[in-house]
Amino acid sequence: MSMFCFQCEQTVNNKGCTVNGACGKKSDTANLQDSLTSNLIALASAYNGKNTQQTDKLIIEGLFITITNTNFDNDFIKNFRGEIEKMGVKNVEKMDMNSLWTENEDIRSLKSMILFGLRGMAAYAHHAYVLGKKNDEVTAFFYKGLSAMTENLSADELLALVMEVGNVNLACMEMLDNANTTAYGTPVPTKVNCDIEAGPFIVVTGHDLHDLKLLLDQTEGKGINIYTHSEMLPAHGYPELKKYSHLKGNFGTAWHAQQKEFIDIPAPVLFTTNCIMPVLKNYSDRIFTTSIVAYPNMTHIGDDKDFTLVIEKALELGGYKSLHKAVSINGGGNTMTTGFGHGTILAVADTVINAVKQGDIKQFFLVGGCDGDKSDRSYYTEFVKQSPKDTIILTLGCAKYRFNDLNIGEIGGLPRLMDMGQCNDAYGAIKVAIALSEAFECTVNELPLSLVLSWYEQKAVCILLTLLSLGIKNILIGPSLPAFISPNILNALIEKFNLTPTSTPEADLKNILG
Repeated sequence: MSMFCFQCEQTVNNKGCTVNGACGKKSDTANLQDSLTSNLIALASAYNGKNTQQTDKLIIEGLFITITNTNFDNDFIKNFRGEIEKMGVKNVEKMDMNSLWTENEDIRSLKSMILFGLRGMAAYAHHAYVLGKKNDEVTAFFYKGLSAMTENLSADELLALVMEVGNVNLACMEMLDNANTTAYGTPVPTKVNCDIEAGPFIVVTGHDLHDLKLLLDQTEGKGINIYTHSEMLPAHGYPELKKYSHLKGNFGTAWHAQQKEFIDIPAPVLFTTNCIMPVLKNYSDRIFTTSIVAYPNMTHIGDDKDFTLVIEKALELGGYKSLHKAVSINGGGNTMTTGFGHGTILAVADTVINAVKQGDIKQFFLVGGCDGDKSDRSYYTEFVKQSPKDTIILTLGCAKYRFNDLNIGEIGGLPRLMDMGQCNDAYGAIKVAIALSEAFECTVNELPLSLVLSWYEQKAVCILLTLLSLGIKNILIGPSLPAFISPNILNALIEKFNLTPTSTPEADLKNILG
């Protein structure tokens, strides 16, 4: 076995990648990331309770680097490890990551949930930190959680720590929500065109709204249009971003389709965070990375955030010669609508509540999360298509690309499909659920609300832990269960929370609706 990784949904045979990663990660990169994780654990143990701004930055960025489809660049990882070693931490290799994967399977399972949850939470913290927002509780917990990897804790103690990851992540997501709305305003419903106009353009993918804003500033007045891709789609709903006239629309669909959609594209693509896939030769000269995302031999934009090279490449390539029409996956047309954040939905709460009381809305479904390229993810498309006309579909994350070009109608002037934003915006969905429970004087579990989640990587893991920490039950999760959850731990989650794998759209809808 040259490597071991089972942190994502597409891990080989739902057991673990041992030769190369299903994500395209090579064994040497996987082992470097494990070594980096060991460095981070040692750093957290040494500075737990006496953290500094520098150690905070190293731990959060280091955890983010190890998220699936984020960093494939060995030199980048080695250099980052070098920065940790400069901190003078002794025994940075004090923990052999193989010991984590070979421990008692229940202990391994719980520690994996903590580690992978921390990785996901680090992504949210990173996005908030670049906008100047910090939370001491969140920061301190990274040290506590990482230090626990080397501690001899019981299963009960680890399970309590798993729930604490969820609790702290709620505070982290609230921090990010506040950072985004403070910087860019409250999202508003916005129809986004998916056709590409003639002329030079740049495609921006990933999640970092701050990088998009900097690029919009640097391209203003240069005759270059900007198009979002994948998880950047919700940027169009923010007033302080949509005011740029050259933020034109959205290119393509979810992250996993990039190897098809980027072929022959006459424009550069800027990756601001995950999810980058192995870059194909056809478009390798047009890929630029920044922040913690990196790929071998691709041009990386450093901390100065000078996007001149990206701009020059856009002008050189020139874009399409005429209007490039978008191809609708589900036949729903060339537009998508986003911007239904918690501010918008709660502003019409009275309308929603009355529609429920009058029987016009029978059920809410939150169908969202991370997308992937497995064929059985068509489940989510069919689930939405088959959902009754008296139900509302809330969605977030890139899983929405399975159905967000569909026109499934309205209920009393409210669209049946509401895109609440990125996976980063899961806090908004929780806020809406809590507000509805208060309005109906019941618990969230008693609401006519069902969560149908699609998971792929570690940000989805920490969101799931947050939902469980809030006591939310009856969650459907798919397309497969995490390989890192042992049978005993899974049974415990099923018994306490009725966490259930998805089956078929027909069966699951029948079970929910009766």
